[in-house]
Amino acid sequence: MNLSVNKRTAYIGCLGVIGIISTEFGVIGILPQIAEHYNITIGTAGYLLSLFALSIALTGPFTVLYASKFDKKKIMMYAMILFLLSNVFSIFSPPFWLLMVLRILPTMLHPAFFSMAIAAATKDTTPQMQMRLTSIIIGGIALAQVTLIPLTTFIASMYTWQLSYVIQGMVILITLFIMYKFLPAMINNEVKSFKNQLGILIRPKFIAGTAVNLFLITAWFCSYSYFADYLSKAKGLSAQQISYMLLLFGVMGVLSNFVAGRLLGKYMTLTTLFFITGTFLVPFAFQYTTGSLLSVALVVGFWGIMYGPCFLIGVGYMVSAAPDAKEFANSLQTSFGNLGVSLGAATGGWFINQYGISITPWVGIGFGALAIIMILWRAWLDRGFNDGVPK
Repeated sequence: MNLSVNKRTAYIGCLGVIGIISTEFGVIGILPQIAEHYNITIGTAGYLLSLFALSIALTGPFTVLYASKFDKKKIMMYAMILFLLSNVFSIFSPPFWLLMVLRILPTMLHPAFFSMAIAAATKDTTPQMQMRLTSIIIGGIALAQVTLIPLTTFIASMYTWQLSYVIQGMVILITLFIMYKFLPAMINNEVKSFKNQLGILIRPKFIAGTAVNLFLITAWFCSYSYFADYLSKAKGLSAQQISYMLLLFGVMGVLSNFVAGRLLGKYMTLTTLFFITGTFLVPFAFQYTTGSLLSVALVVGFWGIMYGPCFLIGVGYMVSAAPDAKEFANSLQTSFGNLGVSLGAATGGWFINQYGISITPWVGIGFGALAIIMILWRAWLDRGFNDGVPK
């Protein structure tokens, strides 16, 4: 595969990630409307996010191990079809239990999409180019936060939350066509044994990287999961103003993800420590904001910068410790990342129910501290030995 094909695969993968992430995280912007529609608490509505993520965490590694036998293009397209079906049937606002089932439906191939896209885009490239191509794909997360998520939140504030699923479904349908037309077949001719891939689970560096990924994402999603509800109730913003804040948050995330993609390959520890300080600084920043929209916007922009590369950091830490089993490492990053989303949403929801919405930014500090400990452990391991694989 030549570099131009690698880049084309990465950008198509990025487009697919935009559709997937808008489905996964787009619900954050409309949680208040969903809670009102079904007459449930915001914490209960948050299960739409936390159970989605938990399902990915539990099933991801197994589905990727199985799917790695097949054509990567087909697996990526099957994943998009499941997300399309989920969005189409959610438009009709079914009973809450059925809405939950429809949310969980596409999770079985969610990690497989990420794993196959990254593996296909980075095939036969240098380690530094691998991080850049990976940042393009993972950048779809930030792009979803700057495009579809604020757009669907704005549309929901003007009309109805069901239109969010209409927009997300259209984007996924377009992505499916582009994949079918422009993505080459990617038959897997090097099927690795399950035993060889599972061997990465006992490597200290991989364990440390997994812990960094888990705690970092948990720290951020304790607060990000309730972004809309916090800005509405604690800061008094309207639904339209919240959509603008989501847009600002996403723009800053895109920029920081771009910068981090170039720094992580050279200065992984220092880059990660820099961005993780945001889990400590954002709560203090919100504590001292005035009632003005400008002060809230400044903090939200800073929040977006510090949060933006968290998924890319997770990929970097886990894949760098398993260069001989990248697809499985990618699937585990997606699974543990989504376990972090689930744990963060559940933890944030519990604290909100106990102490009120104003506590939201503070909940993640403990997980941020745990992430720093794991980062320092990984740095120590990197200097000491290489787990028997190339550094």
